[in-house]
Amino acid sequence: ESGFTQGTVGVGVDAHSLSSIKLDSGRGRYGTGQFDQTSDGRGDDTQSEVGGAVKFRISDTVLKYGNQFVESPVFSTDDSRILPEVATGTYLVSNEIDGLELSAGRFTALNDQVQTYRDSLGLKEINIVGANYSFTDNFSGGLHASDADDLYRKYYGNLNYNMPFSDEQALNLDFNIYKTKYDKGYVESYTTETDDDGNVTTPGVRESRDNTIWSLAAAYSLGAHTFTLAHQRATGDDGYRYGEDGGGTIWLANSVQYSDFDRKDERSWQVRYDLNMAQYGVPGLSFMTRYIYGDNIDTGVGEEGKEHEFNFETKYVVQEGAAKDLSFRLRSSIWRANSVQNDEYGADLNDFRLIIDYPLSVL
Repeated sequence: ESGFTQGTVGVGVDAHSLSSIKLDSGRGRYGTGQFDQTSDGRGDDTQSEVGGAVKFRISDTVLKYGNQFVESPVFSTDDSRILPEVATGTYLVSNEIDGLELSAGRFTALNDQVQTYRDSLGLKEINIVGANYSFTDNFSGGLHASDADDLYRKYYGNLNYNMPFSDEQALNLDFNIYKTKYDKGYVESYTTETDDDGNVTTPGVRESRDNTIWSLAAAYSLGAHTFTLAHQRATGDDGYRYGEDGGGTIWLANSVQYSDFDRKDERSWQVRYDLNMAQYGVPGLSFMTRYIYGDNIDTGVGEEGKEHEFNFETKYVVQEGAAKDLSFRLRSSIWRANSVQNDEYGADLNDFRLIIDYPLSVL
C-alpha cells in the first residue's frame, strides 16, 4: 500500500502478490477451503496470484480502481483461509464531513479463496452504497445497500451504543440486521415438462427466497475482562445467502470461526469471555473463549436442526524491538450438530489454525 503523491489530486498504487504451498493433504483431508482440487481429488501443491489497484485522493475522499480487498457490510472479501478473496472494480470512500463516512462501489469480478483466476465466483455486477455516522462519541449507526445483478438486493443496518460507567466499566450494545430480497426474474431451479405436442420444455421455477436476519450483542467490560451475551435470529423463506457479494458479507454477532448460525428460521445464543493481559503486566497477550448454540432450524424434512460451536483463541503481539507488531494467533473450533443438520451442513468438525502476521513498513 503506497502513500499519495503531492498536489490537489494525490495518486498511489496498491499491489499484492499471494502464494500458498501445500505441506500435506491427501484425498481424505481435501475440502477445507485451502486449495483447488486436482483431477485425482487432491489439493493443488501451490497456488499464486498477483494484482493491483490505482488510487486517487482529493482532500479526504479516495477513489480506488482495480484488484482490491473490500470491507463493507454488503460487499466484503473473505480472508479466513490461506489466500483471501480479491474483488475487481471501483470503490469510493469519502470522509469530508466530520463523523460521516460515505461509500459507493461497483464490482464486476470476485475470485474465491481456492481458485486464483479473475472471476472464479461468477460475479456479473454488484453496486453498493453506504453511510456510517457517529451521532455522539458513544452512539453510531450505519445504513448500506447492494444490488447484485440478476440475483438480489440486500439492505443492512447497524446501531452501536456504548455506555461508560467509569474508567474501568462500560456496557456496549451492538445491533445488526440484513434484509435480502430476490429479484423477480431470479430463477431458482428448472423443471422438465412435455406439452401436448410432445415438445420438451424447461421452464424456470421462481421461488421466494427473501430473508431477514438480525443479531443483538451486549458486552460488559470490567477492567481486563469482557463478558458478552448475544442473540441472533433468521426469518423468511430461506437462510441468509452470501457468496457472490463476498464470503465476509455477514457482519453478525454469531458469525464465528466455522458456522454463521444463519440457516432457515435458526435462533442462536452466544456467551463469550475476553481477557486482556496488559493489565496483568503482559501487554500484547489476550485470550478469548465463546460458546454458541443454535436450534429451530427448518431442514425441510420435518425434523428440527440443531448445532453448537465452541471457540478458543490466544493471541500475542510483540510490543517493541525489531519484531514489533509481529503477532501469533492460535484459533480452535469444535463444531457439532444433530444428524439432520449434519446431512445439510457437513460432518462434525475439529478445526485448529495458527496465524502468524508480520506487517512490514518499507517507506
